[in-house]
Amino acid sequence: MLDIFDELFRNEPLDPTEAARRGMRPQLRRRFYEQVTVAEEAGGFALALDGRPVKTPARRALAAPSWQLGEALAEEWRAQGEHIDPSVMPLTRLANSTIDGVADAPDKVAADVEKYLASDLIFYRAASPPGLVARQQAAWDPLLAWAREAFGARFVLGEGVTFVDQPAGALAAARQAIPRDRTSPKDMWRLGALHSITTLTGSALIALAVLHGRLSVAEAWVAAHVDEDWNMQLWGRDELALDRRAFRFAEMQAAGRVLELL
Repeated sequence: MLDIFDELFRNEPLDPTEAARRGMRPQLRRRFYEQVTVAEEAGGFALALDGRPVKTPARRALAAPSWQLGEALAEEWRAQGEHIDPSVMPLTRLANSTIDGVADAPDKVAADVEKYLASDLIFYRAASPPGLVARQQAAWDPLLAWAREAFGARFVLGEGVTFVDQPAGALAAARQAIPRDRTSPKDMWRLGALHSITTLTGSALIALAVLHGRLSVAEAWVAAHVDEDWNMQLWGRDELALDRRAFRFAEMQAAGRVLELL
């Protein structure tokens, strides 16, 4: 069973756009288990398939720091039909990356989030057309106000794609909101979810707003796609792009679920 799990998840599943580009069809394994259970162990709440422990690709226990989160992982495995499809198991994929990657290098992961802070999506505004300018202001200005109130971080804005240096004090204040306590399993999972939302949205501030309850996952997704939605309204929708967007939204929901269940 462990070899099968390793084969399923060592190479992260391609999103629909990438799969189409490569002309690939997923090779799905048949479901090989009947029961999925969660049991409390030293490493947390661990999954078992027909009583046998499940391992991540790095051979660590697939275990969550809360029973609720362990059960959410188990539900992904219970929901599989005749075949196991990793592309519809975003919570398990996030668990793998958190257990195998984030826990070993939290400072590196936090530093990656900090890089987004220095050139955050919501700092760079369109000069025109007025409709887009207004949408950006409506979606992003309240987040800047929240960052000032919550963290004491005062950021500056720019137009277009020209890089704008942010005040060192603002960056330092926002960094303090990033969870990074390596002695806390829950903090490591929060950091993993925060990093996932940051890379999915292109905005560390949007991700921090989700982490701290300022935005829901749905609100954060809308805020991150102001420009894309504007362009789709003008030029129409691309079905392949929408498939990829749905795949990424499922990943976003998984990260939000982690934060909710911790």
